Amino acid sequence: MIKTLISAASLAAATLAVPAQAETPAGAKNVVLVHGGFVDGSGWRGVYDRLRKDGYNVTIVQNPTISLADDVAVTKRAIAQQDGPVILVGHSYGGVVVSEAGTDPKVKAVVYIAAFAPDKGESVSSLIANPPLGAPVPPILPPVDGFLALDKGKFAASFAADVDPATARFMADSQVPWGLEALNGAVTVPAWRSKPSYYLVASNDHMIPPPAQRQMAARAKAKVVEAAGSHAIYVSKPDAVADLIERAATEK
Repeated sequence: MIKTLISAASLAAATLAVPAQAETPAGAKNVVLVHGGFVDGSGWRGVYDRLRKDGYNVTIVQNPTISLADDVAVTKRAIAQQDGPVILVGHSYGGVVVSEAGTDPKVKAVVYIAAFAPDKGESVSSLIANPPLGAPVPPILPPVDGFLALDKGKFAASFAADVDPATARFMADSQVPWGLEALNGAVTVPAWRSKPSYYLVASNDHMIPPPAQRQMAARAKAKVVEAAGSHAIYVSKPDAVADLIERAATEK
């Protein structure tokens, strides 16, 4: 009898110790996150944690940023692995990638986070060719062997001004070279012309001027929210980013 009671108590304790599983969210439950130039997918960790907590299945694409064609292929493989509708999210240059890859039938909506949202025939190179007077100039160093990098000493101020200094320094020191082929890769059919689109404008961005972000978002007829944040707003304000992604997932 005592053994039975002890076993029952142990089972009850074990049951209580198991963390509660998040409920399956309504709408699209698959989210695919695409990073931009100079960085890798690890910056999405805060957004990933929030979305996972809320019950979403999250995949982070490690696109090599060597050429647009390669990055689109890697992203499409990630989309193909999903078991239902997908919310496709791109930051910065990742916006070009999701614009091209987002025409995939599985993609329910495309979300731009302080990102380029090009039209047919446009690339990052063409979109930044004529910056507005007085716009901040990103500290991009001259290309080496066909790849670009940001000046490490100016990385924090331009890319990650609201990220804690230690993390910003790590981001600067762990940069991923950005290929000129990726910079010059042009979109053929932009997803925002056929899919619902959402855009988070980072109002303190020193890489893509906020007025340019607003113009691209308006052209794409995106549902727009703004938040005070640097170009690395996906690192510094993960909840603001996750809120918009979840809105895209649940809205009809």
